[in-house]
Amino acid sequence: MTRRFEDKTVLITGAAGGIGRATVRAFAAEGANIVATDRPGDGLDAIVAEVTAAGAQAIAVPTDIASESAVEAMVAAAIDRFGRIDVAFNNAGLHIIGTPIHETSEADWDRVHDVTLKGMFFCIKHEVRAMLATGGGSVINTSSIGGLVATPGVGAYIAAKHGVAGLTKTAALEYSSQGIRFNAICPGATETAMLADWLVDDAAAAAVRAQHPIGRWAQPEEMASVVLFLASDAASFMTGAILPVDGGITAQ
Repeated sequence: MTRRFEDKTVLITGAAGGIGRATVRAFAAEGANIVATDRPGDGLDAIVAEVTAAGAQAIAVPTDIASESAVEAMVAAAIDRFGRIDVAFNNAGLHIIGTPIHETSEADWDRVHDVTLKGMFFCIKHEVRAMLATGGGSVINTSSIGGLVATPGVGAYIAAKHGVAGLTKTAALEYSSQGIRFNAICPGATETAMLADWLVDDAAAAAVRAQHPIGRWAQPEEMASVVLFLASDAASFMTGAILPVDGGITAQ
């Protein structure tokens, strides 16, 4: 069986979390060299050890993407180990729950935006420089259904994820002619630690499921499969797409 990413180098941020971890496994199973990044101490070594034991070439690069110098060093580590970056999945982000705009502190706003939006900008900036040097690539960013529609109480997160969608579209226009495609996924509720933060009780879980016409929330592997499609040659005419993967929630 042909493996779509044989000898391709894939950089994944937020690699220790649910969607990131599933995506590391999926790319590794298809032959990719993996550069896995996340905050120090978030289980990054475990996922890298797992895919390495299964035969993949993979390295862990602990990185605080809110720091431009750290992101620059992250990209340099990828180039130093594998010589190039063919695919980047910018998946890292965070949110703060349950704070109306008038009660949101500047510190909380900055905390969300420093990682979710500014960190995304830093990643794109330095990944593009690497890809331009080697002839192109594919970048997939994680926005959210919160990048398409709003939810009360999470204004900082909603603003940041809308920003990710806009940044993705702008990058697609700037770099498509130079061989770099940019697309974003907008996950609906996905069974991850972030979702668990929302589900304070069984009633909350039932309400989240009911919001999705498909009648359930997603598994991380379902997001990973869409990321691999967007990264692959099968999506070669797709750039600037902001793709809901949401069980129908934004179709309502």
